[in-house]
Amino acid sequence: MPGHRQRVSLCPAVFSPRITLFVLCGMLCLSLFEALAQEQHEDEIVANLAGGRAIVHVAKDVIVFAAIDQPVERNSIPPRVMDLDATHIGVLFGASEWRIPADPKPIRLDRNFHRIGRGDPRYQSAPGEGETDLETIGIAFLEKLRPLVAQLHHKLEFSSDDPIFQIVIIGYAPNDYGPEVWVVEYRIEQEQVATRGDYWQTRVQRPRFTQLYPPEKHAPRTIVESRYPQDAKGPTLAEQIQGNDPHITHLGSGEARFARVLENINRGQAQKAGPIDSADFMRAVLPLIAGNRTFVLGTMDERHGFEWMVPPVEPVEKVQEDKNRPPEAPTLRRAPKP
Repeated sequence: MPGHRQRVSLCPAVFSPRITLFVLCGMLCLSLFEALAQEQHEDEIVANLAGGRAIVHVAKDVIVFAAIDQPVERNSIPPRVMDLDATHIGVLFGASEWRIPADPKPIRLDRNFHRIGRGDPRYQSAPGEGETDLETIGIAFLEKLRPLVAQLHHKLEFSSDDPIFQIVIIGYAPNDYGPEVWVVEYRIEQEQVATRGDYWQTRVQRPRFTQLYPPEKHAPRTIVESRYPQDAKGPTLAEQIQGNDPHITHLGSGEARFARVLENINRGQAQKAGPIDSADFMRAVLPLIAGNRTFVLGTMDERHGFEWMVPPVEPVEKVQEDKNRPPEAPTLRRAPKP
């Protein structure tokens, strides 16, 4: 379709909140989780999961995005935001951090990541994959996941539709396609090795891409949202706005500029809402829907790149500088205080 990238429709899945060598099953109770944890061997690899919500409001000349931390287990990590290339950022969910008991330092997928340049235009994506630049990003994470997933050797009881890792890609498509939001999901498959008893080979599959924005032609343009796990309960922000949630409508009655933002969203014309008013509206509404959970908030546009409005609270470790990165390029690192 002109003006749109490839769209992939996925079936809803039932997610499991803990991944270890023994179990990936969201229906198990906490006491059973603890019992299984006590049975782990010292050399088992464990994935710490990031759960929560990614919310994206594409307004006029700016993308406003947020990530809310909603832990799925006691040792959950927060969703993490990273820059992927010159025009895209990613919000990481699921198994974005891995731990080996013998090594106190976790393996984080958002670190030591080489920013992606434009892919070879001669490369053609296979059906079910993203455009060339997005596919390049997807494969880069696939290569980071493969050696980690390969260390899982026990049978995992979970649906084949459950993603072990998920990225929400937010940014601007090439060739003047404009703003775009994609969900990239990574699933695993297992095969038993007959000659070795209860020993399983685990492989991560190629990523699946689902386009959240822009919508189909003539479809309303509103706030889009992705969750991990996918079956997390509760209304989306768009549903709360459309349902006239009193906490949110109160914002509109208190400030005329917020009322205009809500009017554009309800009309399916969120892309016409003013950039400053939209960013301030998201800053005001997030504490209402996040409650006592932590969140981050940022904006990005094609001219000025990325800016934090509410940065992450965790410290930023020193990373190796990219020699090919221009000094004016956007960064996700928190700016030092003057």
